[in-house]
Amino acid sequence: MVKSTKNLLNYVKLFWYSVGAAAALFLLFITSIALGAFGPLPGFEEIENPKSNLATQIISQDGVVLGKFYKENRTHAEFEDLSPHLVNALVATEDERFYSHSGIDVKALMRAVFLLGQAGGGSTITQQLAKMLFHEPPSNIFTRIIQKVKEWIIALRLERQYSKQEILAMYLNQFDFLYQAVGIESAAQIYFNKSPKDLDIHEAALLVGMAKNPSLFNPIRFPERALQRRNVVLNQMLRNKFITAEQYEELKNKPLSLNFRKQSHNEGPASYLREHIRLFLSEWVKEHRKPDGSMYNIYTDGLKVYTTIDSRMQQYAEEAVAEHLSNYQRVFFAKEKGRKDFPFVKLTEAEIEDLLMRAVKRSERYKELKSSGVSEDSILKNFKTPTPMQIFSWSGEIDTLMTPLDSIRYYKSFYQTGFMAVEPQTGFVKAWVGGINFKHFKYDNVFQSKRQVGSTFKPFLYATAIKEKKYSPCFEVPDARICIEAGMYGLLKDWCPSNSDDKYEGMMTLKRALAESKNTVSTFLMKQIGPASVVQLCRDLGIRSEVPEAPSIALGTMDLSVYELVGAYTTFANKGTYTEPIVILRIEDKNGLVLAEFEPETREVMSEEVAYVMLDILKAVTQYGTGARLRSKGGSYLENVVTGFPWGFDNPIAGKTGTTQNNSDGWFVGMVPNLVAGAWVGCEDRSAHFRSTYFGQGATAAMPVWALFMKKCYADPNLKVSRSDFEPPQEPISIITDCNLYRQKQSADDLPDWIR
Repeated sequence: MVKSTKNLLNYVKLFWYSVGAAAALFLLFITSIALGAFGPLPGFEEIENPKSNLATQIISQDGVVLGKFYKENRTHAEFEDLSPHLVNALVATEDERFYSHSGIDVKALMRAVFLLGQAGGGSTITQQLAKMLFHEPPSNIFTRIIQKVKEWIIALRLERQYSKQEILAMYLNQFDFLYQAVGIESAAQIYFNKSPKDLDIHEAALLVGMAKNPSLFNPIRFPERALQRRNVVLNQMLRNKFITAEQYEELKNKPLSLNFRKQSHNEGPASYLREHIRLFLSEWVKEHRKPDGSMYNIYTDGLKVYTTIDSRMQQYAEEAVAEHLSNYQRVFFAKEKGRKDFPFVKLTEAEIEDLLMRAVKRSERYKELKSSGVSEDSILKNFKTPTPMQIFSWSGEIDTLMTPLDSIRYYKSFYQTGFMAVEPQTGFVKAWVGGINFKHFKYDNVFQSKRQVGSTFKPFLYATAIKEKKYSPCFEVPDARICIEAGMYGLLKDWCPSNSDDKYEGMMTLKRALAESKNTVSTFLMKQIGPASVVQLCRDLGIRSEVPEAPSIALGTMDLSVYELVGAYTTFANKGTYTEPIVILRIEDKNGLVLAEFEPETREVMSEEVAYVMLDILKAVTQYGTGARLRSKGGSYLENVVTGFPWGFDNPIAGKTGTTQNNSDGWFVGMVPNLVAGAWVGCEDRSAHFRSTYFGQGATAAMPVWALFMKKCYADPNLKVSRSDFEPPQEPISIITDCNLYRQKQSADDLPDWIR
């Protein structure tokens, strides 16, 4: 008996020695990990300033994030930016004793160990944050054990260094919610089009529910599963008294109510402008370094680019482009698609083949094959082999089988556009639409593309003549074939342009001549003043493209961008002062430090008087000239189908249409006192177009974009787009704009001196 008792005591001692030794070894193991024996732990500085990739944000003037440049689509949110529902849902679901532990929840840990995780995991929010911040996935069970211990150590350090609120914000900023939604700011925008602080209870519960397993509870792919998980979170919120039983009963029956807006570089608002800004920033960072001399990374350094864009106007501009161009394209297909040479006009088969082959050699597909060493014959065979592809249509993307060569011709049949709206007094660009679909058509038709401007150039000729000659809008000039003879202004032979309709009416006022876009009158004015002064005015108006000193510029034969043309027109609405259009106001770093500020270049180009006289002339364009459709309160069935009649504008509008040779380009620039906007519409190749001038002219092709945009702006009273007339100069003007008064004065001037 004594012997057995002695043996039992020995076993007990051995057990406790073993437990003590195990505990000592475990403590030694933990200590060695803490000291870095199994790999370094994050240091104090690294924990205090955890590294994460922050997206550069493009922000509108009214505070809306238009888009981002990112490696990870992450935007930092402070605790104050979070909805309390988010915080409550996260704590209730992931860590009920979050506010009472110091990084490790011993009770939850013991429960997880002894019940083998069947009653829930033992990791706290702080431990999960440690795991997200500092660890790659473990390769085996041993490295997982080491990683788990490191998480405990890091969690304790995090709790010492940060407040509970900061830890919650860090967790939500780090979590990946799928679909490029890294962090709660992006997730709230992508899934609900909201800021995190504006999330409702059931919306917050859905996003927190994804934390368990975002792929498993993906609300886009598995909405029913996500709904069930959301309701589990709501139940946890009820259990922890964050919501009442009545709220729970109401909320659990709500649908997901997603407002899903997938974000990518190809999608979202202002896609062409975002690319324009990205290209600008890529050059800007080369010249503007961080304090330590290193270069800013526009994808990871969390820059904030504040723009002049108004998000509402941008939306209206994009809607206007989609509404008109989709309809215009439908008419183009209906009227022209049956032709053998479609979409081209008056090209032989050989010319079409040559045009397409040049496009082939400019394509990325060709360049990739060429750089891979594929022979020319094999490349051409590849382009003629049917391939599965996704192509653009106004009804949505189409999955089809098509040869790459046929796809090139297909895309050349689409009408493109460029549209820009500017506040003339500040030069602030309010809307920028560079094309119809950035994913499929990358080329920006606002800044990059330059097309023949046609009659939209004529106001610069008229302005030069009025500036130099003090002509009244009521001054009568001949509407007849006029020649500028060989030898004048460098001409090698006589230049005698005709009107587009080849009709002539004798004498007419300058106001009517520009309203009806008479080429003969433009020739007359060019003969009076010469091209050199017109070219100089163009330079003063911010036009940097080549404008040759040739009489033909009177008819708009040069190529300009929408950016240049609309910018030049703002001078008329800004009382003769040119203000360079700008889109970036300032650039800040992730901490809000201003790195750069931008102001537009300004200069006086013409007197207030000349600018006001030009506005008077340009208002006639929309009153009874080529832009008179804007006033129409009803149109023919065909007009309604093509342009979306009736517009019914009754406020003062100054503007000018433009149509180039063969109807290749259609233009319209329209002005009200506080907004100038212009649109170009045309196909990529000038040989692709409507055969009919009725359909191809600027009033049909481009003016409806402006009209739709302005209708939407006027319907939004918060924008305060002016319906008033243009303000006259404070000083009396010497040029008479009232034609009745002008005729009376002319008649009086014709009287003999003894009668006067």
